[in-house]
Amino acid sequence: MSPGGVLGHVRGWVGRVYLKRLRRRGFTRLGHLPVPEAARFPLRRDGLDPVPELGRVRAEQPVSRLPLPFGMTVWLVTGYPEAKAVLADDTSFSNDFANLGAVGLTPEQDPGGLGFRDPPEHSRLRRMLMPEFTIHRLRQLAPRIDSIVADRLDRMSSAPQPVDLVREFALPIPSLLICELLDVPYADRADFQRLAMARFDVAGGTGASIGAVSESLRYLRGLARRQRAAPTDGMLGRLVRRHGDELDDDELTGLADGLLTGGFETTASMLALGALAMLRDPVLFGQVAGGEDEVHRAVEELLRHLSVVQITFPRFARTDVTIGATVVAKGDVVLCSLSGANRDPVLGEDMEHLVPGRAPTQHLAFSHGVHRCLGAELARMELRIALPALAHRFPRLRLAVPPEELSLRELSLVHGVDALPVYLG
Repeated sequence: MSPGGVLGHVRGWVGRVYLKRLRRRGFTRLGHLPVPEAARFPLRRDGLDPVPELGRVRAEQPVSRLPLPFGMTVWLVTGYPEAKAVLADDTSFSNDFANLGAVGLTPEQDPGGLGFRDPPEHSRLRRMLMPEFTIHRLRQLAPRIDSIVADRLDRMSSAPQPVDLVREFALPIPSLLICELLDVPYADRADFQRLAMARFDVAGGTGASIGAVSESLRYLRGLARRQRAAPTDGMLGRLVRRHGDELDDDELTGLADGLLTGGFETTASMLALGALAMLRDPVLFGQVAGGEDEVHRAVEELLRHLSVVQITFPRFARTDVTIGATVVAKGDVVLCSLSGANRDPVLGEDMEHLVPGRAPTQHLAFSHGVHRCLGAELARMELRIALPALAHRFPRLRLAVPPEELSLRELSLVHGVDALPVYLG
């Protein structure tokens, strides 16, 4: 799954949130940023739900101007048709990292990957990565996902109770799968998993997270160089064999880091919040423990309803463009609220609520257009394997604390829960 962000000074805010937060804290809290309270509502949550103001804004003005006291105009798109149109239009809008040069961010600070690239550069990199996410390749990964999930459930069953589902289930599964994808040597995997979890762990503070990011980037850079010298059968090795000098080491490192940042916390948040939703709704729990079609419907509804990635990467208008009934001027910034668009009534009835048996919608949980999450089907596979396995293994799973005592993120780019203590039986 790909993260989103917000704008400050206004580009300064985007730089801090989408780049520095991307590299340092893995899309966590924003409380310290100099953002007016009136502009924070797109990132606020009331439990699993967006705050009511987001729905009111969508109903009244699906393309609205954020009240920011800076020199650039920023538009928030909360309507589904309007957001889908923006995300599909890579002609009128740019994601290019160069747009952030106004805040002093240099090419050396470019995080790499696909999120801040426009065609044709974006198309070049995405085309190289696409063979890694074909249905054939994903089917090859399914047995390994089964094995990782089964091992985590075994470890949980022998651990003292209560068990923290975030620490013991939601975080390790995507982390270990990324090890598989990158072909991290087995001798390094325990340390790699420690670094991956530490960079997204808010409990250790910013300094600890920054250190973990720096250390993991050094490791990934070294891994890219080793794969260049002696490519194995992991993703980086296959890219080297297929494309050779078309990709330099910085690009390989950026793609590896993009896989880690885009596929770790987002999937972990979905696993944790999906489990919480199951614990709150016995009908959903039963459906996740049901047949293939029931699981498919449940996962798609969870993706839509939870919308853990709340806002997309910023789009910069290349020219004057009309979104819905609103004229956006050249140079303006557009932010699409996925959590708002995915609850738009145009998608169906009662979209503010989670309906376990709902027929799958064309939700935007993985974004849309050329920047749609390349790993969307892999994320779906992880959810379809892990959540049913949890429900089948521990049918009497229950919360170990009252729901109101859970620490859910109130202001975040990627929504999540810090800990989820449960009794297994």
